Formats: sequence, C-alpha cells, structure tokens
Amino acid sequence: MSRKERENMIQFLTTVEGMHERKLMLMTDADIEHIYTRVYSMHERN
Repeated sequence: MSRKERENMIQFLTTVEGMHERKLMLMTDADIEHIYTRVYSMHERN
C-alpha cells in the first residue's frame, strides 16, 4: 500500500468511525486495510 493510500484510509476511519489516529498509526497496513474495508462496506450500504 502506498503512503497516500494509508493516509486516506486513516483519514476516513478517523472521520467516519471516530477512531484515534494515534492508535491507527501503530497498526500494520494489513490491519488498517481490513478495518477500512469492513467500515467502508457498511458505510456504503447506508
């Protein structure tokens, strides 16, 4: 994952889910991508 993709995913998760950026920064790319995919799918349905 590129740095920009990671930044965009983190920004989405902090805005939509209210997650703390500090916590996300400690996660691996795979963890962030998994959470992002789950949240985005739920958000897209609504």
